[in-house]
Amino acid sequence: MWRPRIKFAHRPVRYDNGQVRIGGNTPGITRGLRDPDGLVWALLALLDGSRTVGQIADELIRRFPACTSGDVRQALDNLNTAGYLEDASEIELSESERERYSRSCAFWRAVDRTPGRRSWDAQLRLRQARVVIVGVGGAGGTAARLLVMSGVGQLHCVDADMVELSNLNRQGLFTEQDLGRPKVEVALTQLRKHNSHVDVTGSREHIKGPDQLRALAVACDVLLMAADQPSTGEIRSWTNQACHSTRTAWVHSGYDGPRVSVGVFRPGSGPCYDCARAAEQHRRSVVSPRTAWAPGKSMTREHAAIAASAALAGDLAAYAIERLITEAPDLPVNQEYGLNLATLRDYGTLRLERPWPDCPTCAHDNHG
Repeated sequence: MWRPRIKFAHRPVRYDNGQVRIGGNTPGITRGLRDPDGLVWALLALLDGSRTVGQIADELIRRFPACTSGDVRQALDNLNTAGYLEDASEIELSESERERYSRSCAFWRAVDRTPGRRSWDAQLRLRQARVVIVGVGGAGGTAARLLVMSGVGQLHCVDADMVELSNLNRQGLFTEQDLGRPKVEVALTQLRKHNSHVDVTGSREHIKGPDQLRALAVACDVLLMAADQPSTGEIRSWTNQACHSTRTAWVHSGYDGPRVSVGVFRPGSGPCYDCARAAEQHRRSVVSPRTAWAPGKSMTREHAAIAASAALAGDLAAYAIERLITEAPDLPVNQEYGLNLATLRDYGTLRLERPWPDCPTCAHDNHG
């Protein structure tokens, strides 16, 4: 039975001029309410989660006889639709889980305005979720650690590499004692130390095509592609093909110098990754040819990265995955978000308005 309660982050404030403000101080969430006779404030005072809707109506009508049960239910419906209320009925988490995730719950309660949600619904969704991460280096390793700390139900890690000395400037799961060991082996040991509630598994394998990724995608709710071999564009395209066929949401994350990016896709809901790739190839084909500077053999290109850029890429990936799982609130998908660390500003959201007509992955869907 619904026991409505005002979310703590949205607790109301009353002013002497007869105004009530609910929703905290965040623009886009807060709202002002007129309350000349005190009825609104009296209603809000009853929304502490200890009463049913009928009990709230009875108490308010006793104090304000002109008020009807229909008025009360309409007011509650308006507050609920606006996302200010939660259901305080019994939750399905153990005492230790409630203590562990209490701060997480406070965060999701603050940002989620979905009508009818209970305060722990976001955490319950995370607990039921299955995530696969391909590549547990800088971004993938960070995302894996954060997802385990956040309480996803199952996490499967895939990586074929060994820990090398050049990894240690940015890949936080590994130490000098791990040099020469398989990354996935070390990752599983470290991740399991963080949260015994999470089922952490892994496999050491090279990804050689979309078929391998399809087998991984069909067994999860969200897949994170954080590997860059054989090339970033190719392995992301493989991921897009695999997840499109299984209808699995997926995220890619990476960093290159000061540029950090995360792409978020939900197949079947708009332009896919290969749509954007095809559009970019078309754009390059119609602009003036460019000649890149070639220093010859005197210089080789190194992957420019520091611990902060790698960690930020993983942070963004983990947050995007949690938003996809919890829908608290729903995240705009089928686009790439970017951050420029040189200026600490975003460098634009990359997205197409509609699917590319000749996309090799989803064009058949769009024409059908």
